[in-house]
Amino acid sequence: MCKSKGDRPSCKQRDRLYNPVKGINIMAQTTIALQELTALEISFYDHEIYCGDKLIAAITYDSDDLTQPWVVMINNSEEFRANTWAKCYRYICIHHKDGSLPVQQPETPTATDNEIQCQIAIECEKYEFDLLDDGIYHHDQKLGEVGCTNGRWWVIRASSEHQQKVPCDSALDAVWSLSMVQVTCCEDLLDRPFETLTVEEWRRLVEYQPELESRELVTA
Repeated sequence: MCKSKGDRPSCKQRDRLYNPVKGINIMAQTTIALQELTALEISFYDHEIYCGDKLIAAITYDSDDLTQPWVVMINNSEEFRANTWAKCYRYICIHHKDGSLPVQQPETPTATDNEIQCQIAIECEKYEFDLLDDGIYHHDQKLGEVGCTNGRWWVIRASSEHQQKVPCDSALDAVWSLSMVQVTCCEDLLDRPFETLTVEEWRRLVEYQPELESRELVTA
């Protein structure tokens, strides 16, 4: 029995009938495009972008670039930068939807918290630094903090105005960068103009208690 013209399958239906694999691919692409992206805030300056439970990109802040400080990072490589966070997020959405966004490779297994702290402690011993719960110190002065997130080492200098995490290659590299911080005693800070002091230096002056011997007049 011949089917009428109205019973004939549409072009799209015929395409799926005769090219079932192609039809499946189209459906899969549609599903991916409809999945909503979510942004996970690690800190104000660091965000991870997910599609479902899969990490596809990261947005970070580059304090060295005042015109376009927001950066899209994929596989630890810069893909795009802009003057606002929203533009970076829109870039990820657009290129993820059209399939042109590079594929984020799975993270390598990361070290445990104990292993991380052990590596930091070993490097601190080389410089006779004190590793405390809130950071790394030298002669009671806080130099900064060192850590490792998702296999990526970072350092925060106590003198940094924005307290931004700076990427490093290893614990050795991170602690070494803190060793380059000039240790200034409170006596020297008192001689400097107040407007030039950092937040950390102000904190040190507030907690500073001069030794009596340093303030006593030497009599003949």
